[in-house]
Amino acid sequence: MAKHTLQLEDDLNFDLFGLCSHQRDYRVCWALNDKLNLHLEKSIEPFMVSGKKGEVISSHSFYEWYDELDLRDFYLIQNKCQNQFLIPEKAQIDYFLVVKEAGLVEIDDLLTQLKEISCILTAFYFDPNELRSSNKLIF
Repeated sequence: MAKHTLQLEDDLNFDLFGLCSHQRDYRVCWALNDKLNLHLEKSIEPFMVSGKKGEVISSHSFYEWYDELDLRDFYLIQNKCQNQFLIPEKAQIDYFLVVKEAGLVEIDDLLTQLKEISCILTAFYFDPNELRSSNKLIF
């Protein structure tokens, strides 16, 4: 009997922005809401990263909002937690802003707005397909 294997490709249909800030997560969230007219709210459950055996490796603060007008999700996720990184190859990044449904947001305009926020030192755009750990951001 022939063996068949099922290979699934990750759905990386989101825009990913890295934010550097010395501020706490709630201050960054408030500044994003204020400047970008978002309504991010802290999730009841933190963003959990599980190991291969199902054990929790780390949990990160997690804010979310669904924009019903433009039909897209926004997530703010803390990168570093208890000396563990969500995306280890980007250890210099403090927070990630994830915008589901790639292509619906003007990247250059959003980057400009992010850099104008006083508590954000700098902001970067990353192509999720180029990051080894981007599969952790699929939810």
